Amino acid sequence: MHRYLNIVLCVSFAVATLYAVDKAKEEERLENAAVVMEEVMGMPDTIPQDLLDKAECVVVIPSVTKVAIGIGGSYGRGAMACRTGQQFNGPWGAPAMYALEGGSVGFQLGGQSTDLVLLVMNERGADSILRSGVKLGAEVSAVAGPKGREAQAATDAFLRAEILSYSRSRGLFAGVSLAGTTLRSDDDANERIYGRRISPRDIVLESKFAVPPAGSHFVRVLQKSAPRNESDQASVK
Repeated sequence: MHRYLNIVLCVSFAVATLYAVDKAKEEERLENAAVVMEEVMGMPDTIPQDLLDKAECVVVIPSVTKVAIGIGGSYGRGAMACRTGQQFNGPWGAPAMYALEGGSVGFQLGGQSTDLVLLVMNERGADSILRSGVKLGAEVSAVAGPKGREAQAATDAFLRAEILSYSRSRGLFAGVSLAGTTLRSDDDANERIYGRRISPRDIVLESKFAVPPAGSHFVRVLQKSAPRNESDQASVK
């Protein structure tokens, strides 16, 4: 009997330890997303402010890596935060964890990891991403975004796109094509962060959860960079 109890205790301890390690990795991923966004916004040729001000959600995927040299498959995990409110006109809310996989990511990674930043520009784009998974360039329009603080952003291509995508690699920042990649909710990571199995819609739209401590830096960076939704007149007033 004692032996059985010892086995149960050992297994329980091992499971708890693994869970704690996995949760720590997700918390580190949230912090990395915050650092990437902070550094990107500090670059001379960064995301045009007028586009960031109109974005309804922002996805940051730090350290995307190539999983098969010569095949072009890529994989990365990060976070998405959206402005709260049914019209996306409130402050930035709690982040949901996401994964990006497949596709060529529009460049040759080699052994170099690359950070990605995606601006979700309208409600249709946000709704698409909040499903279980969406293929960029097919189920939702995605184009390489312009850069530079003074960029002339109001072109038809940029205004029609649901998602504008950017990459940073080896200190270089540029728009990047993500056609063929899939962006999906990382349900296991969300469970580790929030302690239960929940949908990204419940996290970012329904505001059922407060911003977790690990995600506070990420949300602060977004709130500082783009405090109001300039595409929504109610939030501008």
